[in-house]
Amino acid sequence: MKGSPASPLAGCLLPLLLLVSEGVSGEASQFSVMGPAEPVMALLGTDATLPCQLSPEQSAAHMDIRWYRPRLTPAALVFSNGQEQGEQQMPEYRGRTRMVRNAIDSGRVALQIQQVQASDDGQYHCRFSHGSTARACGLCLLSSGLGSAPLVHMTGPEKSGIRVLCASGGWFPAPKVQWRDTKGKALPSSSESLTQDAAGLFHVEATLLVTDRDVGSVVCSIQNPLSEQEEVKGILLPEPFFPRPSPWRVALALSFSILSVLLGGISFATWKEHQVKRRELEKRAEESAEVDLARKEMEAALKGRDDLQADLDRRKALYREDWKKALLYPDWRKELFQQAPVKINHEAPGQEENGGEETQDPSVCSTQVAGNLITLCLEGFMLGRYHWEGDSGDAGDAGDWTLGIYELRPQGSSPKEWLRKFRVLEKGDRYRALAFWSQYVSQEQPLRLEARPRKIAVFLDQEDNDLSFYNVTEQTHMFSFTQASFLGSLYPYFKRNSLEPSPSAQP
Repeated sequence: MKGSPASPLAGCLLPLLLLVSEGVSGEASQFSVMGPAEPVMALLGTDATLPCQLSPEQSAAHMDIRWYRPRLTPAALVFSNGQEQGEQQMPEYRGRTRMVRNAIDSGRVALQIQQVQASDDGQYHCRFSHGSTARACGLCLLSSGLGSAPLVHMTGPEKSGIRVLCASGGWFPAPKVQWRDTKGKALPSSSESLTQDAAGLFHVEATLLVTDRDVGSVVCSIQNPLSEQEEVKGILLPEPFFPRPSPWRVALALSFSILSVLLGGISFATWKEHQVKRRELEKRAEESAEVDLARKEMEAALKGRDDLQADLDRRKALYREDWKKALLYPDWRKELFQQAPVKINHEAPGQEENGGEETQDPSVCSTQVAGNLITLCLEGFMLGRYHWEGDSGDAGDAGDWTLGIYELRPQGSSPKEWLRKFRVLEKGDRYRALAFWSQYVSQEQPLRLEARPRKIAVFLDQEDNDLSFYNVTEQTHMFSFTQASFLGSLYPYFKRNSLEPSPSAQP
């Protein structure tokens, strides 16, 4: 399959080479665009990421960025004027794509396609433009889908043997079908038919005519040409199901029966014993074939499980190597962070929020801010990495909430005067991220969330000055305060209503 003109890989290589050449040509250009040298492979139903970057390294935040196929407009995703432009997007990609732009200041971005479909397979183009200068490169996405276990059954005896049918659906790209006997010898198919449904998935049917009574059983193997994963199913072919002998054999058997009757009881007893032995041998052969088939099915299932576990281990190893840049897998990230000793109070404290103007000295296991429902049984977080969770569902479907941390620093010469800086996510009439000293806002950013979060994981990394929030239910990244420069003592914060800091400019 590999290297064949019919291979799914062949449709990507030539356009990929041509577009790479276009991206680096022109000695007077100020930049070029580079993409992955190999096609990106993705299983149907999973997420795929198509990266590209500028060379030499430079910020792309001021540029127009576009992924398209095959026409420039409409596109799979358009980024312009600092945000994604949905009106220029192809309908089939709306709600399934986003631009990964954590490293856009270094010229590295990526198109993430969620829930990959068969129609997503093929060539893409990544294009950067600034002013009158535009450069592009080619990327190739190879979608792969493993179909259902084959359904194998006999369609009935024919003149020269027994015809067997093997059928399976849900494959992408078109699968390969192979018949084998119990010794592994390949058997040629009598016929094959391939159809494609509305979702682009292939359904295959293949027939085999078995003429040799000694074959006993056959196996149908259907294989994905990209991933080389296969589904296998076998069937036992008992000898009585083969066509009856020719007329001259029937006449000979009848003559033999008449002769057996004339010979008397001894001949009849011998024939009876022969029939008993024959049925016993057939039963043993059938049991042996069933055991062998069950063993092969078990081996195939174990191999599939081991392959999936190996792929999961590989992904997890890659994540551990570069987890600080990854914004996925909050459950895996917890393994690298310490569980924070926090407690969420289900009843709000009696005092009203006074805008962070308290003057009492903070103490161990104290909320330290009126209205705060979460306590930390430490005098502030120690230097390190911590994680904890806040359940926004406690506030009700329509309730407001505020979740994050605040930083406590002494203010002025009095040790009992404290200055608090909050870094939080807030749900009021809308979702937003806030950073402010007391009542003076220093950062405000609205958030676009596809789903209302019910449980939020908070990850505090004091070593890298990073505070990140994840939707635990959807397993998605919500927002990060990066390079926060933590200088005071840090405490968790959770309130059942939204903060209302003054919109004054930062001091």
